[in-house]
Amino acid sequence: MRVITGTARGTNLKAPDGLATRPTADRVKEALFNIIQFEIAGEVLDLFAGSGQLGIEALSRGAAHAVFIDERSDAIAVVRENLRRTHLEGKAEVICTDYLSYLSRCRKRFRLIFLDPPYAEKYLENAIKRISEIDILAEGAIIIAERPLGKSINDDFPGLVRSKDYNYGKTTITLFRRAEDKL
Repeated sequence: MRVITGTARGTNLKAPDGLATRPTADRVKEALFNIIQFEIAGEVLDLFAGSGQLGIEALSRGAAHAVFIDERSDAIAVVRENLRRTHLEGKAEVICTDYLSYLSRCRKRFRLIFLDPPYAEKYLENAIKRISEIDILAEGAIIIAERPLGKSINDDFPGLVRSKDYNYGKTTITLFRRAEDKL
């Protein structure tokens, strides 16, 4: 697992030990960033950070700042180490808490939100639903949701429009955009 391009290009990243974290495959990450390459800007939220690789890739490619959230302290330690390895720690905030607690008190507005929760849980739809209920999406915001191929996802979230699904091997990436923004 490495940073694909940008200021931290080629830096190898660590992943938390064990099976609790499932890092996005490099080929899926590269395809995802090719899709959003011209929309990387402003604040980024990596809500189920794990290793932090998605938020770090966005920072490396020019995002202004990123917030990394994970409820596991071992994952948070790895995110901090990966930020040090990439020299991007000055552009990041790392918080050890669960996603709903963070969203309930969040006052920032984000341009990109990465959602790559544990596949076996209902976290993905719950997170999108909560995000749709609060005002944290900046103009032009995109929610990037990762899930296993074949697992359906609701597309009826107030204020959000499902943009497109992209399939890569056993992974599906779905983009949601603010309803006020053009598709």
